[in-house]
Formats: sequence, C-alpha cells, structure tokens
Amino acid sequence: MVSPLILVVSGQHADFLRDEFSRYDRDYDVRSATSSAGALTLLQQARTGGVPIALIVQDGDLPDAHPLEAFSDWRSVAPTARRVIAAHFERFLDQAVELRPGLAKGKYDAYLLMPRGVRDEEFHGAITELLADWGATAVAPEVVSLKIVSGPGVRLTSEIREYAERMGMPARVYAPDSPEGEELIASFAAEHGSPPALPLVLTARGDLLSPSSVREVAAVFYGAPSQIDVSEVVDLAVVGAGPAGLAAAVYGASEGLSTVVLESEAIGGQAGTSSMIRNYLGFPRGISGMRLAQRARNQALRFGTRFFTGWEVTATSVEDAADGSGPVHVLHTDGGDVRARSVVIATGVAYRKLGVEALESLVGLGVHYGSAMSAARELEGAHVIVVGGGNSAGQAALHLARFADSVTILVRRDSLAETMSDYLIHEIAFNPRVTVRTHGRVVDGGGDGRLEWVTVEDVTSGARDRVAVQGLFLLLGAAPHCDWVPEAVSRDERGFVLTGRDVPCEQWDDGVPPANLATSAPGVFAVGDIRSGSMKRVASASGEGASVVPLVHAYLARG
Repeated sequence: MVSPLILVVSGQHADFLRDEFSRYDRDYDVRSATSSAGALTLLQQARTGGVPIALIVQDGDLPDAHPLEAFSDWRSVAPTARRVIAAHFERFLDQAVELRPGLAKGKYDAYLLMPRGVRDEEFHGAITELLADWGATAVAPEVVSLKIVSGPGVRLTSEIREYAERMGMPARVYAPDSPEGEELIASFAAEHGSPPALPLVLTARGDLLSPSSVREVAAVFYGAPSQIDVSEVVDLAVVGAGPAGLAAAVYGASEGLSTVVLESEAIGGQAGTSSMIRNYLGFPRGISGMRLAQRARNQALRFGTRFFTGWEVTATSVEDAADGSGPVHVLHTDGGDVRARSVVIATGVAYRKLGVEALESLVGLGVHYGSAMSAARELEGAHVIVVGGGNSAGQAALHLARFADSVTILVRRDSLAETMSDYLIHEIAFNPRVTVRTHGRVVDGGGDGRLEWVTVEDVTSGARDRVAVQGLFLLLGAAPHCDWVPEAVSRDERGFVLTGRDVPCEQWDDGVPPANLATSAPGVFAVGDIRSGSMKRVASASGEGASVVPLVHAYLARG
C-alpha cells in the first residue's frame, strides 16, 4: 500500500515542521521542502508515481513565491489535497490581515498557528480533521464498513454505496472476478446453496446479503418500526432526519421525551449530501453535511433517540390512547407503525425532477439528483455539469472540481447572485476548473449504458448544442416532501406546510392562531425546509428543530 504524502514547505522552519509532523509517519509519507519550486517538484514526482497527496502545509513566508500563488501552482498538480498555512507565532497576526481573505475564496483550507511545542493538540486536531475530510472524499477508503460485489453500471450498487457513505459508513465496490469478490460469492453460495444475485453486500459485523433495495441494507443496521411494541406510545415522533429533525431529536430526547426518528433515506437529508458547509456557526474550517449529520445523530443516540432509516411514512391516522390520556398519532410505514403523542414534520424538500425521460433512465449511471459525493472519485479527467444555482449546487461544483477536469454550473438566470451565498460565488470565480453558463437548461441526453452527452438549450434564443459529459448533477430547487401529511394539516399553494399565523384564520382555535411552529392539526408541528416561509438554510432549520421542543412540551402538558 502506498502511503499518502504530507508535504511541509518553509524557507526557515522546514525542519521544525517536519519534526512536528513526525507523529503521522506511520500512515503517511511526510516530506519537506524549503521553497515553492522545490515543493512543486516533489508534488509532480508524487503524482507521476501514483502517490496520493493528502496535505500541503506552508508557513506563509516562502523565499521564492507569494504563498497564495504557490497554493495555486500546487493545486494544479494536487487538486484534492487539503491546503494549510501554519504561520509562525511571531508573524501570525501580521500575516492574517493579508492571507486570511484567501480563505473566503477557497485558495486554501485553514489558517493555523504553528505548533508551539509537544502535544499542541489544538493544531493537530485541525490537521486530523482535514485529513479525515480528505480521506472520506478524495480516495477509496482503506477501512470499510460495507463491501459490495458488483459489476459496472448497476444502479442499485450506486444507490447502496451512496446511502452507506452518507451514513458515515465507508464502502468499497469489488468486481465479481476479484479475489475479494470471488471469496464473498463463494461464501454466499456455500451458505444458501446457489450463487447470489448481484450486488452482494457484506457489512462490518458479518451480515452477507443479496439485497433488492437500499432499504434491506438499512434494515440490517437500524431494523424496522415493527420492532417497537405495538402498545408503546412515544412522546415524540420526528419524521425526517435532516438538520431540523436531528435538532428536534437531540433537544427532545435530552429533555426527557421518548423520541423516535423516521427517515426514508439516509440520515442528514439534503444537507447531508453537501461536501462542505463553510458558513455554519462554530465550524471555521467548514464541515461536510455527512459529518454534521453523524455528529447530531450520535448526540441524539446518546440521549436515547431511536432511529429507523429506509422507512417512508405512507399515511397517518389518529386513535384514542388506551389509558384515556388523549389522541395518539399513528405513523404508518411498510415496516410497521409508530404511535406518538406528538409529531414533528421535518421531511424537508426533494430536488425537482428534470422531466427528461431519456436521462431519468440513467439516474445512478452518470446522472445524479443531489451531489452524490461518492460518485465524484470516478470522474477524474471528466467534464461534468451541475444544474442549479443554490448553495448546494455551488458546494457540489467545488467538490467535483477536485476530480473532474472541468465543471460547468448551468443556470437559467442571469447570474448566481440571486440564489447563492457570496462566499461560494467568490470560491467559484477563483477556481479555474469551474465555469458558469447562464440562460441554459438541459433538454435531452443519453449514452450507451451510462451518460455520455446532453443537449443544452439557451432559454433566450432557443439555440441548442450537444455537449459531451460524463456526469450530470441535478440540484433543481425545492419540492415539498410530505405527500403523507393528513388533510387536517394546512398547506400553501406549493404544498409547503403552514404554521402559526400563516394557518387560515378559520382553523384558529377560538380566534387564537397556533404556536409559531404548530400546524392546524393538534399535536403536529413542522420545522425546517418543509415549513412554508422557512429560510432554507441549515442553521435556521437547526434552530427551528430546537425551538419546537418547548412547544411540544407545552402541548403534552395540556394532556
């Protein structure tokens, strides 16, 4: 196994930095250079030799180049490497004025104070976070939670791998004729008496299964709602495990409410597919949506929340509690029912469908709804198109640009300014691999077994051109994800759930509107992107998830 490269660069402190990074020698090849040119030579040698480049650290005071220009040169050779300035403590504040603005444009990933002695864990905590992020997104995982045996071009394989990686479970796909694939196929055949239908999945705890859906894999880890005793009534059922639902689960369970979370896909929701969220409070170096979701899930588990993933709520009903304590909401799924005294709707939104039939048949085979981070590693040297102008589209484009030769962001508007955060627009403008094409939409596409081309139409002139692409990522805005919500819950003309004073006056109780996050149905609340008028941001969704818990407590206290 080839050890990934960590390169430290400094004209004056190269030996000191190399020594400080000696703790990584077991798992990484740590080298040093004393100039920008010397570093570039080492990086080119590593790339030519097939050595993965994980991290480049410099002190911001190079003898032969401006530090930001050096990063630009190195980036052309090592686009997936994480980039750090470790400034000497004598110049840390002076350099910050000039260099920190480069963070906002994505020129590098972290501005740190150089270690000041042994066990400077503040510094190394930041370094290991960056290495963990690189390892999770840039290279095939060494330690896997899921082994998948499959041939190429299998849609279910892509879906299982994407689910696993969104759940924080690294997955690797093995060809059927590889040593690992042959061994697992033989094991299955010996146990069941016949070869398996592929894909074949082996979990870290030893489950070997030939699933026909992602749900079957999810059930191995989280079970099904039918495992809950039919007589049990929980205090709170949260439907949806995006930032809003996770926050409701954490605060609800931590304040003594028995809490169950139902999620139809992977924990994290749409936000969980974001490669890097840089404007979330408390994470100055940014955090991926997957890591944020997994941290929140672990918090909720700590307080006793039970999770069921892969189970979509299909309908609801209301029944009287056996003990006469009041109405009970019954959430129906194909895997059993959940009974709860209160319900928080946090199902968020789904990406709107493109509506091009030829491309729908290639979903998972080069066409993806959302960022599909696990697919990015397969696009080295490719051209890809990201359709959408929101923050999720910008984050996806920047992540894909670490691998693909070129990324085009396609929008129908005049620019990104109306729909995307300023910091992302600056990062995109700085990245030479990313371009923005305005006034365009995808109207056709195809390929032999996977995506090979799309047709783009200019929405102003009607002119069309055919573009060769290997990846199409569709982040097409928000469509409410709540078809199961009962008729008693009022919605706006687009299908988003109404809460508080937005509920029609005729549904108010004695002229008093529902609480600000309460719906028109007693005991049912709505938070996050599914709520009409919400901000559609991770931070606001998390805030609503936390804020709804006192309202749930007040409702339950009234009996």
